[in-house]
Amino acid sequence: MFKGLAESNRMKIMQALMIEEELCVCDIAYLLGSPIANASHHLRSLSKIGLLKFRKEGKLVWYSLDDDHIRDIISLAMVHKEEKRKSHVGQ
Repeated sequence: MFKGLAESNRMKIMQALMIEEELCVCDIAYLLGSPIANASHHLRSLSKIGLLKFRKEGKLVWYSLDDDHIRDIISLAMVHKEEKRKSHVGQ
């Protein structure tokens, strides 16, 4: 799970889904500034490791965080990263 989150684009996806609750592949591709195929690859990887769930609506696929535990893990990771950044700036 943590290996999957270590990639910066995947973490951006997770952070965006914490805010927006649900996004389609095209929205995520736009957010990343990447082709839809690249965004789909990241989303598929995050789904396989159990961090995301998806639903299909016609031709669109909508992604969201799998559950509140994932939201907690992402929040803690972001807090930890910010604390590390601040401690390095203060030295």
